Formats: sequence, structure tokens, C-alpha cells
Amino acid sequence: MGVSASASYRDAYARLSRIAAELESGEADLDRVLPLLEEARAAYAECRSRIEAVRAVLSGEWGQGEEEEVEDTEDEGTAF
Repeated sequence: MGVSASASYRDAYARLSRIAAELESGEADLDRVLPLLEEARAAYAECRSRIEAVRAVLSGEWGQGEEEEVEDTEDEGTAF
């Protein structure tokens, strides 16, 4: 069972926590370990992409292209 693109960060993080607890408990059957690791990798990738998106917004990288377009338009309007 993979993590869909529409899964929330909270859902993906909960999935990682559940998988970690199962693996740490030692109760996971050996045949189940590989599918668990694949599921964990997908959930981790989802969490990481969402964290990186938030970092981009907080660092001001998000929407920089839009700001430059607005500045260019304003410059064009004042040049006679």
C-alpha cells in the first residue's frame, strides 16, 4: 500500500510512525519487511516534499517569478 499524492503530511507521518513501531517491535514477519520498507520510503518522500515546499515558501522562493513580473510591469507603466 503506497502513499497517494493526495495524502496529507499528517497521514504520511502517521504511516511512518506505525511502520517504525512495527519494525522496532520485532513482530514484523520477514516476508512483510520489504513491503513495509517500500511503504515507508513512499511516505518519507511525501513528507519530505511537503516540508521542502513549506521551506521554499518561508525562505521567499515561492512566487519569486510572479514578483519579478509585477515589477517589470510597473516599470513599463512609468517609463514615458
